[in-house]
Amino acid sequence: MGALDPRITMQFGIFKVCLVVVTAIVNHPLLFPNENTTLPATDEQIIQKMKDREESLKAEQMHLEQMFSSTVIKEKGEEEEASEKTEAAADEPPLDFWSALSMVIFLMIEIWRQDFQEGSAQAPSKEEDDLPFLGNNCQGVSLLNKETLAIFYEQYIRLTTHDAVKTREFVEGFADDLLEALRSICNRDKDMEVENSICIGSMYETWSVKKPLTCDLIVPFAPPEPYQFRCQPWISSHSISPDKQGDCGTIQVIGPDNVSKGCVCDRTKLGEDMLCLLHNPTPNKTKVVRDIDLLCSKDTDFLDTIQVMKWFQSAVTIAWGKISHKYDFDLAFSHLDTPGALRVKFRSGKIINFNITPVVQFEDSDLYFISHFPNSPRPHDSNIQWVLSFAVYEKRFLKDIAKKLPVNSCHLSCLQIVSFLHSKQCQITGSSGLTTYHLKTVLLHLLLSRPFSDWDVVMLEERLRDMFVMLEKCLLEKKLYHFMVGNPKLPESVNIPESFHCAEPLNLFRSFVLNRDLYQKTLVMFYEMLKNATVLINEYSLRLPSSSLNK
Repeated sequence: MGALDPRITMQFGIFKVCLVVVTAIVNHPLLFPNENTTLPATDEQIIQKMKDREESLKAEQMHLEQMFSSTVIKEKGEEEEASEKTEAAADEPPLDFWSALSMVIFLMIEIWRQDFQEGSAQAPSKEEDDLPFLGNNCQGVSLLNKETLAIFYEQYIRLTTHDAVKTREFVEGFADDLLEALRSICNRDKDMEVENSICIGSMYETWSVKKPLTCDLIVPFAPPEPYQFRCQPWISSHSISPDKQGDCGTIQVIGPDNVSKGCVCDRTKLGEDMLCLLHNPTPNKTKVVRDIDLLCSKDTDFLDTIQVMKWFQSAVTIAWGKISHKYDFDLAFSHLDTPGALRVKFRSGKIINFNITPVVQFEDSDLYFISHFPNSPRPHDSNIQWVLSFAVYEKRFLKDIAKKLPVNSCHLSCLQIVSFLHSKQCQITGSSGLTTYHLKTVLLHLLLSRPFSDWDVVMLEERLRDMFVMLEKCLLEKKLYHFMVGNPKLPESVNIPESFHCAEPLNLFRSFVLNRDLYQKTLVMFYEMLKNATVLINEYSLRLPSSSLNK
């Protein structure tokens, strides 16, 4: 009589197990409909509902156990209470068995739940979940057929760029004259040495479509003797913090006080009572401020991008004043925040824009440190951070690979169409983190990943889709590697410096990892661009029969 009836014990144990099994069935993540897994925006809500349901079931279980125990105690009466306590030990094994079984099942539930949460954690963040079309493949986007694309290219792209050759020739000639006038007013002993201009960018790579057509030129400059520039790119400089590393670097001004050529006093420690006969220590007490010091950042010996642009703007203004009488047009700076942006306005009203930007050559290579890229925001907050331009190497690569492609290749046509769509979409939704340089980088990678024969003009539609697919993949992964830095597929003919060829790959989409708002805006803009592609191309083409648009 002292112990609980074995049947009651069995019923109680079975009841607990059944309750646990019901909990497992309700909480098992695999039992949810499969379609929910395609809705990442509700993952957190589902997990929270699972937690709430689990807590409510546990509370209900405890309540039922209490009610069941109180009922059993009342049925046995007060007289059996003492004997139950004395013989409870003999009945513990079956109760412990059911409790242990319950704990095992609960443990399995917890493991399943953790696995489900880990899978959810790998899904995009909540901000990214709200994005439309996230994860959709570009293969599902409706693009225009070959006929429509061909008509658009002939009617708009060629019409836009028909006078590009004349524009380039005029800008090159005028820039040479302007720089020659600038050199004539410079003092070789104390002023900067300005070299010939170098033509770069989309206009000289023949894929520019943005109106008005704008030429980009860079002008290397060097310090007067005995000064020299010491360029320190991010791959070799320890002064650049990790959060600012990228295609940038600093330029240190080395003067006679910093480096003495051929004197052992700078390489050995002389005794306290010994003096170098070639150097008088007294002049060092008084620092002479020279013109080049004014181009450095305050209290440093590093070139300041802002100060250099101010100097260059002033020099160009003086040079134009010397030769303006020779020309029948006006020259002005088109953007106050971009000192190198010039605008030529003829009497007829025609306008030609071009950017002329001072740069510093990196060692004996075709790499140049530039203060900023025209019409682009400064990539760094510090004025001593210069951007490294690979434009000359990229121009050379496109020229060399064109010789290996079919005569009527479509690679530049693809870039022109994507660049056109990007430009028009930016006018609609505003600019984002996606630039034309990113589009160009995608094309450069594709040129090395597909057979040259695949770039025939008849494959325009397929290659255009390839660009969209690759761009979408890079955006979703937040990874688009620089074409010139750390690229093992880069042809040796490019002849880029070994330190950059063997460097770690540089992710151009690194800003998307650090800035979720920018990433969200960029993804929305990209998918909107895909949606509007057909409308935009039709709008800028001649009106076509509906039958040809629906083929």
